[in-house]
Amino acid sequence: MAVLTLSLSSLFALPASAQSNLLQGGWQLDREASSLRFQSIKNGSKVETSSFANFDGTLDENGVATLLVELNSVDTKVDLRNVRMRFLFFETFKFPVASITARVEAQTLDQLATRKRINLPVEFELDLHGVKQTLNADTVLTLFTDDQIAITSESPITIMAEQFELMEGILKLQEAADVEIVPSGSVSFDLIFKRNLSAGGGSAAIVKAPRKSTPDATSVASSSALESSGDFSVEECITRFDTLSRTGAINFAFASSEIDPVSYPLLQTLVDIIQRCPSLRIVVGGHTDSSGPEASNRVLSTARAQSVERYLLDAAVSPARIRSVGYGESQPLVPNDTRRNRARNRRIEFTIDNN
Repeated sequence: MAVLTLSLSSLFALPASAQSNLLQGGWQLDREASSLRFQSIKNGSKVETSSFANFDGTLDENGVATLLVELNSVDTKVDLRNVRMRFLFFETFKFPVASITARVEAQTLDQLATRKRINLPVEFELDLHGVKQTLNADTVLTLFTDDQIAITSESPITIMAEQFELMEGILKLQEAADVEIVPSGSVSFDLIFKRNLSAGGGSAAIVKAPRKSTPDATSVASSSALESSGDFSVEECITRFDTLSRTGAINFAFASSEIDPVSYPLLQTLVDIIQRCPSLRIVVGGHTDSSGPEASNRVLSTARAQSVERYLLDAAVSPARIRSVGYGESQPLVPNDTRRNRARNRRIEFTIDNN
């Protein structure tokens, strides 16, 4: 994500003497020719390289740059890891898009036309996981032709999970995969921009739709750039139900079975997954921690599971495909000895009904 930001910032830095020429008509990211990658480290030394399949960006004639990255398009080359990254780390059901913005500032780019290649430090704003941060990076800007510019990262850009309130996501990934993860990643990129020669200037939009001059983050999130349409395999269904069960994102009012509206985005995602697993019946399991009487916990867990079942039925899931069960405090994931552990044990789980 940080990657995209850098690129645009670089373009913004065009000097006043060159802006009218280089910014004329605006610029559009060549998505097919561009790449956006990040590396993470687990278990001390194992480096994994991943990328994003779906991102877009523009620079308009006024020097305003906008970049959007569809987080559902994270590509680790393994479906299970992709699903965990989406739902446990990025929480794409709440934050489907990362955006990067920058503005044109007068800088020392007047030699670009003659030198063709310059090193350029840039400042950019990254909006990720509901948090905005201003970051800096070193980039290389290359002018191939009057209508084509490349922006690449001179060195990887470090993004800290703590900066974007992603530490809980790191913990969830560690628990799901039983690994230790370094709470930071390094981002690199190769971005190609082409001058927008069509009437009306450029735009940014992640979904394949008519492009607009001002991108709207609510319109760019699609289901996933890496998932084909149609039904999931049984293995893919199980992976998704297990991962959604680990999000801890289905919440209720205190000591109540009333679903907190903040849970709706995840539940709507669940509806889509259930519909794409038509051969499977689903059990909605309610669980509590050990606080309070055991009998009361059983009643509360049952009521909460039933509330989720009603939500799914109201969303057109067939009654024949779903049932709810309350387990109370009888199946804890972890000991009820810390606040976080008790929160983990208060959960809704989705499993395949084999009965």
